[in-house]
Amino acid sequence: MSSGETQRILVRGVNWLGDAVMTTPALLRLREFRPDAHITLLTHVKLKELWRGHPAIDAVETFGEDDGVLKIGRRLKAGRFQVGLVLPNSPRSAMELWLAGVPQRIGHAGRWRNWFLTQAVPARTGAVQMHKRSKAEIERLIAQGGVRTGGGQPDKAHHIYQYLNLTTAMGAKPEPLPPKLSVSEEAVAQFASKFKLAVKATEAPMWFGLNAGAEYGPAKRWPEERFTEAAIGIQKQTRCRWLIFGLKTEKESAERMMAAIQRAAEQGSGREAAAGNSYAVNLAGATSLGELCAGLKLCRVLLTNDSGPMHVAAALGTPVVVPFGSTSPELTGPGLPGDARHQLLRANVPCAPCFLRECPIDFRCMKGIGVEEVVGAVLRAAG
Repeated sequence: MSSGETQRILVRGVNWLGDAVMTTPALLRLREFRPDAHITLLTHVKLKELWRGHPAIDAVETFGEDDGVLKIGRRLKAGRFQVGLVLPNSPRSAMELWLAGVPQRIGHAGRWRNWFLTQAVPARTGAVQMHKRSKAEIERLIAQGGVRTGGGQPDKAHHIYQYLNLTTAMGAKPEPLPPKLSVSEEAVAQFASKFKLAVKATEAPMWFGLNAGAEYGPAKRWPEERFTEAAIGIQKQTRCRWLIFGLKTEKESAERMMAAIQRAAEQGSGREAAAGNSYAVNLAGATSLGELCAGLKLCRVLLTNDSGPMHVAAALGTPVVVPFGSTSPELTGPGLPGDARHQLLRANVPCAPCFLRECPIDFRCMKGIGVEEVVGAVLRAAG
């Protein structure tokens, strides 16, 4: 790189929504370390809208399901990048930057990928693997009694340190920053207008968010009927209205919750809700990623499972309330570890976290979290 030439950095991003949010502290540290560099993020097209207006990124390159490594590598060669940062641990992601001809390629060391890297960074101190428990192990822990075994992780166990370890190897500061996403007021206004939500009137309602799904599997999902019961109890105490988020595959579940919340609210008020004045709005499968971000920004608080929207909401400054079961907030909790704005709830069971997609026994980790406990946590988070 000649004197005075702007350094061009290519960052290969991760492929999942929640993980992408957890990379933002590292990206912010990279921007701080190289304020004059031109930083391009390579991401799956499904995540493109997440990065609109992000302060750490200058440009976004995307790829789709049908784009092979050769195609991606050839296309990226035109960018003439001097430095590449590989955030995922896969061999493919490192190969993409090698094929793009990026001379300096930094990523975590790993089998089958070190050859594609010029700087293979050792695993960080404090890294914790998400060990999936077998049914036999779970039954043994329960037979032995005791309480939850998921606590007591190292101070730097959270996954945000995984990505900070890489930018620290480049020379950036190691201290974590809160995960951060950007949504403009204009985007929030456009979201509200599209879905006919009152937000500026004198009597505009408080909008609370509800996200009862979790893409990973049912072991991460607090039961639907408990979400519904909690939402009804919260609505009675706050007169809030609910935005129900979810995927297309969760539309029917969201419809059931919306109908139950609406019935309870109408019965409580003694009259039919006025047209366009619903107590709950089903947005499952109806929003783009950008609209999801705007909707979560609008919410006073989000009641959610451990999921991508949980991370997005926290990074936008919206407090979250999360029943945790099969997963560990020490590893993948919302926001910066220890952020008091968020309420993270767990039952004292010895088999959690098991990191399984489905519970092989009686789902005691989630069934042990009661509706009243969740209602109280939402009320505290909402202030």
